[in-house]
Amino acid sequence: MEYLTISLISVGLAMDALSVSLAIGTAGQIASLRGKIRLAVHAGIFQSGMTALGWLTGETIVSYVEGFDHWIAFGLLGYVGINLIRAGLDTDREAFEQDPSTGKVLVMLSLATSIDAFAVGLSIVFLEVPVLLSVVMIGLIAFALSTIGLFTGTRLGETFGKRMEVLGGLLLIGISIRVVVTHLFP
Repeated sequence: MEYLTISLISVGLAMDALSVSLAIGTAGQIASLRGKIRLAVHAGIFQSGMTALGWLTGETIVSYVEGFDHWIAFGLLGYVGINLIRAGLDTDREAFEQDPSTGKVLVMLSLATSIDAFAVGLSIVFLEVPVLLSVVMIGLIAFALSTIGLFTGTRLGETFGKRMEVLGGLLLIGISIRVVVTHLFP
């Protein structure tokens, strides 16, 4: 039963990473296989790391973070979404100034999609599931779904062009709004 619980939690957490990867893939700015794998690996590492950090931190920091963590995710995902929409509407514009699988954009995307994993890390204690197994599965599933999202997004971007960037941007803005709404109205 604990494997089913961990699997469902892992897939649920990885949905944001999948959506972001799908949107990033549509922009077509990650040309190399190495860049795609780097982005997917970071999604997995950040998901695992934030889960472990949440578990290690316990209840002590929750009261300090829970008041604004959703606004951080909202701002980061909204920013990326707006860039994608602007790039989709302007044929001469790129969504990102640099390859999104490198530098600050990579860290920003990885952090934005893993904030919920911190809260899950806190709850792992109460679920009585193995921590190490949870952290590893969460990371692996986030990696796998991010990889699928990147390759699918790339294919969609190649097939449907810049319109997919607009759709990807709208998807990210929708996710950012969902994050805020679910935190404000649980």
